[in-house]
Amino acid sequence: MAWTRRYDEAEPQRVNRWLAQSGVCSRREAEGLIARGLVSIDGAVVEDPGRKIEAGQTLTLADDVAAPAGGPLTVMIHKPVGIVSSQPEAGQVPAVRLLTRAALWGDSEAIPDRHTRLAPVGRLDKDSRGLLILSEDGVVAKAVIGPASELAKEYLVRVAGAITERKLKMLRHGLMLDGRVLKRAQVDVVEGNQLRFVLREGRNRQIRRMCEMVDLSVTDLMRMRIGALTLGDLPEGRWRPLTAAERETLVGLSAAPLQRRGGPD
Repeated sequence: MAWTRRYDEAEPQRVNRWLAQSGVCSRREAEGLIARGLVSIDGAVVEDPGRKIEAGQTLTLADDVAAPAGGPLTVMIHKPVGIVSSQPEAGQVPAVRLLTRAALWGDSEAIPDRHTRLAPVGRLDKDSRGLLILSEDGVVAKAVIGPASELAKEYLVRVAGAITERKLKMLRHGLMLDGRVLKRAQVDVVEGNQLRFVLREGRNRQIRRMCEMVDLSVTDLMRMRIGALTLGDLPEGRWRPLTAAERETLVGLSAAPLQRRGGPD
């Protein structure tokens, strides 16, 4: 989905400056996007790097705009079982090792080098698979795993054991981990012994521990979504950079609950 935003400030502003203020990219990177014909205002491609946007106009970035290589890099990986998210023990393979040119999905030029410091944004343990974010962008990390974040994380979970309405009710609300009551969760039966979990928190091995409390054993756990970012058709073991639009959506969705509450107390 393309990144689109209406400009509502009173005074006109240069496009590159506004994109930088919006956290999409730096001014220099915005000029590069303009040169590649990837920026439009009210449907017309912007050709002048000095172009200003005026109140009431809508700016759109092309669907395939990736987060520019010159700014903080954020990538998504389809992590296989057996790969660890962060610090490996002896003999273990960390997810960052998957970030090779051969495993890149798509034609982005944002390839990490020896100076790139990508850290996992949220846990996905060795026995689990699916969507994992790695980033050197502190804004993204705060949006996804910061204490105020309420981004939904969606999982498909296959379990062994009898699924009953009583167990589903307990999984949805009322369980405690580490002495604290868990936030309400959305838990539904997809088919057979496969459940769909939607959580708004991320305790250590939370779903597995929740299931153990109701006599269910997790046999497969796959994360499908974080906020509006979905695994989509990304093959297992492959990775790609987030687009500017995806970054903006993650950050924007995280800020929305705080805005509705009127800001921090």
